[in-house]
Amino acid sequence: MVHASVNLQILEAGKCAHTEKPFAVDKAEGQAVLDLAQAKGLRTGGAPDTFLGGGLQTCRKLIDDGWIGEPVAATAFMAAHGPEGWHPNPDFFYQKGGGPMFDMGPYYLTALVSLLGPVRRVTGSARASFSQRVITNPEQRTGERIDVEIPTHITGVMDFASGPVGTIVTSFDVWSHNLPRIEIYGSEGSLSVPDPNTFDGPVRVRRAGQQDWHEVPLTHSADVGRGIGVADMAYGLRSGRPHRASGELAYHVVELMHSFHEASETGSHVMIESQVQRPAALPMGLRAGTLDE
Repeated sequence: MVHASVNLQILEAGKCAHTEKPFAVDKAEGQAVLDLAQAKGLRTGGAPDTFLGGGLQTCRKLIDDGWIGEPVAATAFMAAHGPEGWHPNPDFFYQKGGGPMFDMGPYYLTALVSLLGPVRRVTGSARASFSQRVITNPEQRTGERIDVEIPTHITGVMDFASGPVGTIVTSFDVWSHNLPRIEIYGSEGSLSVPDPNTFDGPVRVRRAGQQDWHEVPLTHSADVGRGIGVADMAYGLRSGRPHRASGELAYHVVELMHSFHEASETGSHVMIESQVQRPAALPMGLRAGTLDE
C-alpha cells in the first residue's frame, strides 16, 4: 500500500494531500506524513468522509441535543465472509495492510470518533480463523487458494476519553448474522446508526419508556458523496477553519486499528498516544453544494 508514500511526495511538492483509507499501513508512516505536513504548513486528510453525510450528521445532532442522554456505551459490527467470493483479485485483503479491520474498520471507527470523540485505551483479541482462503468468484481464478497473513476476526474494546465504553467486531469469517451496524446507548435511550459506509439513513431512536424504535427524519442532507472531505479541506483552506476529515483523525484511526492487534498479541490494554478533537458538526440548513453557512 502506497498511501503514505504518495502523500509524502505530494507534501514535498508543496501541496496539501488527501488520501484513501487507511491513512497508512503502519503508525510510523502515518506520523511521518503528519510531521511533514506540520513542518511545511500544509494540510493533510483522509477517507472515509461518510461521517459528513446526512445519516451520521443526524446521529451527531441527536447525541449533541441530548436525545439519548449521556452516552454510556457503543457497539459496532462489520461481519461477512471475505471478498474472495466477488473480488477479481482478493489476495491483498489477506496481506499486511488488509483484513477486515484495515479494510472496513476505518468506516466504523471514524463514525464512532465523530460521534463520541477520541479513544484513550483499547484492548482486543484477534485471530486468523483459516490459514488459507479459496477463491469462489465464479468469473475468474475459481478454486485458487490464498495464504492468510493477517487476522481475519478481530474483537476490540475501546475506552473513549469522554467516558463511554465501545465494542467493535470486524470479521471476514462470518456467513450470516442479525447484528446492528452501530448502536449508541445513553442514559435516556438508544440510537441506531446507519451503515457508516453510506451517506444516508435510516436513523432510529428508542427513548426510555418507549415500546418501539422510531425513525427520525434526517436533519442534514444525504445528497452528498465521496469527496466531500476534500471539498471540506478546500473550504478550510479558504476560510482558515479546521477541516473535518483531517490527517489527525485518520491517524488516530490507524493507531486504534494497530492497537487492537497489539493488545491481542500482548494480552494487555494499549494506551492510545494520538490526540484528536472530535470533528465539528456540519451546520444545519446548508445550501446545496456548500459546506459553510
